[in-house]
Amino acid sequence: MITVHHLNDSRSQRIIWLLEELGLEYQIERYQRDPETLRAPAMASAVHGLGKLPVIVDGDLTLAESGAIVEYLLERYGQGRLVPPAGSAERLRYRYWLHYAEGSAMTPLLIKLIFDRIETGPVPFFVRPVVRGLARAVKARFAQPEIDRHLTFLEAELGHSTWFAGEEITGADILMSFPVQVAAAQAGLNRSRPRLLAFLDRVAARPAWQRSVTRGGPYQL
Repeated sequence: MITVHHLNDSRSQRIIWLLEELGLEYQIERYQRDPETLRAPAMASAVHGLGKLPVIVDGDLTLAESGAIVEYLLERYGQGRLVPPAGSAERLRYRYWLHYAEGSAMTPLLIKLIFDRIETGPVPFFVRPVVRGLARAVKARFAQPEIDRHLTFLEAELGHSTWFAGEEITGADILMSFPVQVAAAQAGLNRSRPRLLAFLDRVAARPAWQRSVTRGGPYQL
């Protein structure tokens, strides 16, 4: 049976969702974020050397990285589901979004989240104005404009098709769900981009997503 090492409120929610879409049996090993650092607890390093989650264990295989996990599960168990036909234009788009989700999309979001914590975190009083001013400047001059640029791009791309790779949901949409959810919760995605909000509504309406939240636990970004 597949084991998912699952960190609360994290990218690993997508792996549970995928397993539900595929109807596979699995079990969950749960980890809670450190309330101070928001990182996975130290015990996660016993599963994978970097101490990052999600990680799946399938027999003798231990695999990290969300994109690699999605590809592995679809190749081994998907039976053609959630992947466009080989050689199609949709397949190329699928591959693009599969990599974009963990590469281009997450980078500015992570920078913003880091500088949010720097701005609001404990700092010695004599350097507090400088540190917090720097954090605000990085967010205002780089992180948020870059996020807005990506959101505008994504909004336009969803004008071409219902899902990111075409008219049918794919593993790329499962990966793309997390950066769009983070943007809606913490980075300014609002009604000015209705296609992205509609994408999130379609995700939330899927029975497999709903089951994944039940299995994975409360999901609050």
